[in-house]
Amino acid sequence: MAATLPRKALFDLPEEVIYLDGNSLGPLPRGAAERAHEVMTSEWGRALIRAWNSADWMGLPKRVGDRIARLIGAPAGSVATGDTLSIKVYQALAAALAMRPDRRVILSDSGNFPSDLYMAQGLIRMLGKGHELRTPAPEAVAEAIGPEVAAVMLTHVDYRSGRMHDMAAITRRAHEAGAVMIWDLAHSAGAVPLDLAGCGAEFAAGCSYKYLNGGPGAPAFIHVRPDIVEEVEPALSGWMGHEAPFAMEPGYRPAMSTERLRVGTPPVIQLAVLDAALDAWEGVEMAAVRAASIELSELFIAEVEARCPSLRLASPRDPSARGSQVSFAFQHGYAAMQALIARGVIGDFRPPDLMRFGFTPLYLDRADVGRAAEILGEVIGSGAFRAPEYQVMGRVT
Repeated sequence: MAATLPRKALFDLPEEVIYLDGNSLGPLPRGAAERAHEVMTSEWGRALIRAWNSADWMGLPKRVGDRIARLIGAPAGSVATGDTLSIKVYQALAAALAMRPDRRVILSDSGNFPSDLYMAQGLIRMLGKGHELRTPAPEAVAEAIGPEVAAVMLTHVDYRSGRMHDMAAITRRAHEAGAVMIWDLAHSAGAVPLDLAGCGAEFAAGCSYKYLNGGPGAPAFIHVRPDIVEEVEPALSGWMGHEAPFAMEPGYRPAMSTERLRVGTPPVIQLAVLDAALDAWEGVEMAAVRAASIELSELFIAEVEARCPSLRLASPRDPSARGSQVSFAFQHGYAAMQALIARGVIGDFRPPDLMRFGFTPLYLDRADVGRAAEILGEVIGSGAFRAPEYQVMGRVT
């Protein structure tokens, strides 16, 4: 039986806070701190190195990967966890280029998350084979996929506006052109229904500290389509991706599964926290999450537009075309967000002028959203954001 939403009792949120920033960092799930304490004091503290076997630390990355697989529409055994999202994007892109050695174009879009583009730029320099990164406007991606494209690398949900690519259509177009498809699911996993198995994308990667609530710096994940695993040549051939790490062989022999894309020693404490965080998803269907997310975001848009005519909706108005976040453009967006945070409504800011709000139905309801819009209206209407203390930009926005 599907669980009802929201499930606020499963999260340790301050009572005075309305948290609309789970699209950037999810809140602390109840039980996660206790799980970390157990790992540190009982497993590490008492069992010491024996815990690799007695607590099965070695199996933790795969167990967590299988739990994530359910949420992204991927088969069990096709998701490996560990490292960072940037590393996983690099691995996927390097493998994709090796699969299309006669092509030289990497196609992304101008709205992609900068780190993904940086990874592509660095890989191009390292390979030195004349590859080119093209970044057309998001709306022009499909028509830009031609026979010269080796890999299409896109973030499914835009981190600024929440605009969402049509995963099935673009993957199909990439395959028709003979290109390899890579999806960044940073703003999709745990936010919108996904069907990686159905769309057939070769690779997908994502982080777990946003909608999956794994905590700051939580491990990333990577999915590889099962039928191509043995074709994948790991650019980072770390010992945890070896078929038999403790054989200590001098040569690299990749694991015969997605595990070949593991690199270094798994971050056991962080993985244990993520494992505990995923308990909140037990019995939850992504279709229910999506329906609730659309309901909350539509309410927020209507309330904000009624109260704050100086704000401009920067996200797609059609809810089917956006993920689980809403952005409004405002000339004084950074200061207004700081004033809003000071009043207990937490969102964030992205340059040049976007106030960004995430809608996570596991712990938000209509009352939260209505009150947040009311407070935002007070901040804008009163000009409270003009106070000097809200003009100082912090290192993290």
